[in-house]
Amino acid sequence: MDTLYRFILYIHVGSAVLSIGPFVVLIPIAKKLLGADTQVQQAYLDIFRSTVRLVKHAGHVLVGSGALLIAMGHWTWKTSWIIATLAIMFGSVFFLARAFTPTMRKFQQHDQDQSKLVQKLSLSTWLYLILLLIMLWLMVVKPVLW
Repeated sequence: MDTLYRFILYIHVGSAVLSIGPFVVLIPIAKKLLGADTQVQQAYLDIFRSTVRLVKHAGHVLVGSGALLIAMGHWTWKTSWIIATLAIMFGSVFFLARAFTPTMRKFQQHDQDQSKLVQKLSLSTWLYLILLLIMLWLMVVKPVLW
């Protein structure tokens, strides 16, 4: 492996960590939202917003470095684990856009049921984390799916 490929692989792994890791922190924060007063709740929601923003940017680096690794390596775009990863990734992009920001905006509306919003954020966090871990598994194991 040449040095450039290794460097891009390092960036790819680092961006995968930055895409997955922050969601682990959000699990206990989601639970704390329910009993928090307005100012503390706003601080927790700011953490959610920052995390989603970080994950989006890390995801861009992840996709770009992954494309470079495929172009430079011996894998093709027709490889089954790459196609499966891309399919899950495209689905998760829409999920990320619809799961977090609209729900966080609803916290500003006083007529909303706070416990249902917290449940939705918590469930969305777990589901997105599971999607990310499935993609990680596909990239590490590289199974032949068909």
